[in-house]
Amino acid sequence: MKYRTIGSDPKTRREVSVLALGAMLFGSRTDEETSFAVLDRYVEAGGNFIDTSDNYAFWEDGGQGGQSEELLGRWRRSRGIGNEVVIATKLGARPLAPGTSYTDNPEGLSAKVIREAAERSRERLGVERLDLLYAHIEDRTVPLRETVEGFAELVAEGTVGLLGASNHAVWRVERARAQAAAAGLPGYEVLQYQHSHLRPRTDIPDALFPEGSLGGATGELLSYLRAEPALTLVAYSPLLGGAYARRDKPLPPDYDHPGTPARLTVLRKVAKETGASVNQVVLAWQIGGELPVIPLAGASSVAQLEENLAAVELELTPEQRARLDAAH
Repeated sequence: MKYRTIGSDPKTRREVSVLALGAMLFGSRTDEETSFAVLDRYVEAGGNFIDTSDNYAFWEDGGQGGQSEELLGRWRRSRGIGNEVVIATKLGARPLAPGTSYTDNPEGLSAKVIREAAERSRERLGVERLDLLYAHIEDRTVPLRETVEGFAELVAEGTVGLLGASNHAVWRVERARAQAAAAGLPGYEVLQYQHSHLRPRTDIPDALFPEGSLGGATGELLSYLRAEPALTLVAYSPLLGGAYARRDKPLPPDYDHPGTPARLTVLRKVAKETGASVNQVVLAWQIGGELPVIPLAGASSVAQLEENLAAVELELTPEQRARLDAAH
């Protein structure tokens, strides 16, 4: 396994594996025995960066979520796992009532919610401190300063280490970080967005993003990361839910545009040259790139995890990287 540092403050920064493990469906669609087997193998291979959220996976049973955090808590206790494994979680998008969603009834990012939701996550996970806590989605009904100060209070109290943001407009991330810096408070240091080799259209509105998607790693976000080297991008859904490899998993509609075939062609050529799978090429491309990107990939079996782990050791040549970067 290889590692990189997230965060800048010596008191809160952590060394994490370059491949993060997504636990979104653990405890719901993925049963406990399988989830434990995947987690055990990941740690055995040197992995130490696991991602969850307080709302995972509410859509599986129409509830409010919490199954993933609860399973991770049981796994930690049964295996004697301490703070050597970094567990990141998120708040802000948990539905306030069963049968609702984050689009119509989210918990939000008020100071009260931040404190209470973080405490519930700590209890479910069985930890004294949340290593990394994200604002999962935006909450424009609450003053940004209240959110910034609410997160900072938990860091000051020692119940939260690093802070992050996911699925936010880049200007909102920058404004929050500027407010935190001006007040001498800790700000967001890790950003989690959807990012893969194929690039989606970002102009298609949905219930959460009426102006078009804010959840993807756009050129603006990548430019921001280049200008702010202390920030780290955690790239969720790097393998597009299996769409690169499985015929029964078509690409999402927002990938249906003229740029997709050219990028797929290059991916497949590089995979053939290296003897690796397309999935492994995508992960290796992210892990070894110029910008600090940590792919976050889930696995519903140990076999899937093994394929992903092998990507850590896959070395792409500069010429292959240049072709992957330039394809359009």
